[in-house]
Amino acid sequence: MIEPSIALQTALRSTLIADPAVTALVQPDQIRSGSTRPDKAPCVILAGASTEYLGKAPGAQHLARVSLDLHIWAIEDGADTAKAIGFAVSQALIGMSDEQAGFEIDELDQPRMVWLRDPQPELSYTHGVLDVEAVIRWQA
Repeated sequence: MIEPSIALQTALRSTLIADPAVTALVQPDQIRSGSTRPDKAPCVILAGASTEYLGKAPGAQHLARVSLDLHIWAIEDGADTAKAIGFAVSQALIGMSDEQAGFEIDELDQPRMVWLRDPQPELSYTHGVLDVEAVIRWQA
């Protein structure tokens, strides 16, 4: 398996681009990792990863808690569009498969969604951040 946060980020992106409710609102190429200020909107940017190694599990397995921020950006219709995207993303992640390429998800939480004011209000962006936390397990 690749590094746990990259593996989870890849699985999250795959889940989002496969979900018709999400892609009806955001083009698949605008669901990506990278910097948190978008070049196009609407978009979902996966950033801010952290990994906490939790140790070994039976059967030569390993556990880690991975946290990622999903930044949701929209311009048109501002907050309404961004919140619709946030809800579609949240629902897609709730339905995400526990079995992924090279690892399994033991726990997936979305503890918080925060809507922020744009630091440059003249740009009329709406920006939300969805926290995602997962405990993942993989074979060594």
